[in-house]
Amino acid sequence: MSQTPHSPVVFEPEFEAALRDIFEEKIVFNQVLGLKITALTAERVTGAIAMRPELVGHFSHNRIHGGVISAALDGLGGLAVMAAIGARHLDEPPLQRLQRFGKLGTIDLRIDYLRPGIGDGFTLQAEVLRLGSRVASTRMEFMDANGRLLATGAAAYIVS
Repeated sequence: MSQTPHSPVVFEPEFEAALRDIFEEKIVFNQVLGLKITALTAERVTGAIAMRPELVGHFSHNRIHGGVISAALDGLGGLAVMAAIGARHLDEPPLQRLQRFGKLGTIDLRIDYLRPGIGDGFTLQAEVLRLGSRVASTRMEFMDANGRLLATGAAAYIVS
């Protein structure tokens, strides 16, 4: 008996819009960072940050602050977990799924800084490696505008 490949999960427009609102508007610190969602799927989320003077960590090199990188990767990892939870519970109405994020929180975060963050803008991506009933594990990447890897992250999030 042959198996058919799983079709990709497609989120309802209201679920995706609500997730964007939570991430970009209600989590005010993401506004401070200038963190925006550029793609949102059950398998991977991507985001972007435009460089601004407020984000400089090393003034003589115009380098983005390491804390901005860390916080942005942590935020995007959390978003990837939200998307994975949303995909796991597609049988529930969108608003009910959004209630499942109430207890989501970071319990462990590791960031490896590989190169200086210099540029006009940066892209980020995150994916869930494992979504358990209590803990989710993620991996994240922070890149410059040319796609060069500047930092990587790994995190664990409490989900219940």
